[in-house]
Amino acid sequence: MAAQFGRRLRKGAATTAVAAVAVAALSASQAPGVNDHGRQTAADATPSPEASASDGSATGNSPYYTDLPPLKSPNPSPSTGPGPGGTGATEAGIPATVLDAYKKAETTLREAKPGCNLPWQLLAAIGRVESGQARGGQVRADGTTIKPILGPQLDGNGFALIKDTDDGAYDGNSAYDSAVGPMQFIPSTWAWAGRDGNGDGKKDPNNIYDAALAAGHYLCRNNWDLSQQDDLDRAILSYNQSREYLNLVMRWLEYYRKGTHEVPDGTGTLPDNRSDDGAGASPTPTTPGSTPGTTPPGSPTPGPDRPKPGKPGKPGGGTPAPKPPTTPPGTPSTPPTTTPTPTDTVDHLEDAGTAKLTAMAGDTFGKRISTRAETEAGKAVAKVRVRFTIVGDTDTTFTGGESVATVATNSSGVAVAPALQAGEKTGAVTVRATVVGRTVPGLDYKATVTERAADTLARTDDAALTCAPGGEFATQVEVKAMYNGAVADGVAATATLITSADDATANDKGPYFKDADGKTVRTLTGLKTDAKGLLKLPKLYADDTTGTFLLRITTAGGATLTVELTVAAAETSSPSASASPSA
Repeated sequence: MAAQFGRRLRKGAATTAVAAVAVAALSASQAPGVNDHGRQTAADATPSPEASASDGSATGNSPYYTDLPPLKSPNPSPSTGPGPGGTGATEAGIPATVLDAYKKAETTLREAKPGCNLPWQLLAAIGRVESGQARGGQVRADGTTIKPILGPQLDGNGFALIKDTDDGAYDGNSAYDSAVGPMQFIPSTWAWAGRDGNGDGKKDPNNIYDAALAAGHYLCRNNWDLSQQDDLDRAILSYNQSREYLNLVMRWLEYYRKGTHEVPDGTGTLPDNRSDDGAGASPTPTTPGSTPGTTPPGSPTPGPDRPKPGKPGKPGGGTPAPKPPTTPPGTPSTPPTTTPTPTDTVDHLEDAGTAKLTAMAGDTFGKRISTRAETEAGKAVAKVRVRFTIVGDTDTTFTGGESVATVATNSSGVAVAPALQAGEKTGAVTVRATVVGRTVPGLDYKATVTERAADTLARTDDAALTCAPGGEFATQVEVKAMYNGAVADGVAATATLITSADDATANDKGPYFKDADGKTVRTLTGLKTDAKGLLKLPKLYADDTTGTFLLRITTAGGATLTVELTVAAAETSSPSASASPSA
């Protein structure tokens, strides 16, 4: 049976109080102000209303470890060796494979989403809080955890209620979801956020390379810039919507920024405390003379093998003997009885007034998709997660570069998808809306991506375009394309030396271009304007035919410009009137 990641944080007043007191104590002792980078410190970071109002999260707001960074400097010293249970330099040590995964994810995101400015230390901070750096680095050489790391089933019994979305594929539970892997993704989030970080062709939430890269992409969506505190707050809160979680992750982020080093896999420090019950992350050890602990059927198996400290102030001290199971062994577990959730009442999805979706390649769609969740009677259902998925062969994405977005319905039962960003592939795009955790028919929306267009073309100078027979034109033709008053970049264009103003067929005499082999060409296709909307044509040459000729440039969108070219023999000067007659 897969080992599970101990009973983790239960949302409630006691949890909030414990975490808040712990953070406040550290705040007082460390006197946070401005860190070495001039960035606001963690404890005073205020989440934005947009962040705290969101209904989704990477972890499903699952529990997490609450150990705070030590007060000692994280810089390693010769006298401090790696190993579980240490503080200071030892606490700053990150298992080699885990550290490598974080740094590789940062490198990948630096190229894929340079505006995000993701620091690997943020991944390390989240990895520390979520799984104690994959249980102190209990991973194989390829980055896969030696044992699966699973959170408790999210059955609404002290945790969030998230019914099964993956048929047990990731968490082995076909009734309810659980957070999975060292970065603790719930299956419904992993379904779209999962990445292949180690290049083995699989997306495995229990592989630290895959999970770290997925976490990086998740934190970099919505065009967030993590060098800005507001966006950093939003990103962290989107991972788990808890102010205490935000403060804790920021504490570890600042700690790792001050210094860290790698330690051998399997020797990292393990967390001692969890906010669900304030105690360790392991099975209760058996002591001589005590009854071995047993786990009731259906309960999650705890995580790292670390002794649970005894609670002070009780007679006898030490670890209390575990209670015997309340259900006889072998009795099949039954899911707890729960009140129907809003999701359970959804019968179908309806379009909520989405306008026609059309955009040019490279542009952001001006309209957004709106979907309403309704009961069988047509009543709107609030607080339902609707997943929008872009399907088919297209490079169109949602703003931020993702192809899937999950949005909760508002009080009117409406979920509004993020804006679509058109790619370069033109044609029809399908966006499918489905209800997370409920099997109802999806609702498809059609969007259209048209080719880039221009409505105006103009020369960038007014120099005369003249040439002697058999020569070359001294000036190259350059034009600028505009669309609705804005620069039209990447617009396809064609240049043709036409027969006449009324006949757009290519001329068979007069000026011409040359191809790569030096042959005469009077029509150029495949031209495109640059990022500034400029298009500079190749050099023009003239044959022996004199006269006035026309060059016509056309673009997608209907913009047309006709330019006159003149081929004339050079004028010869007359004899000087002052010249003396010969004797």
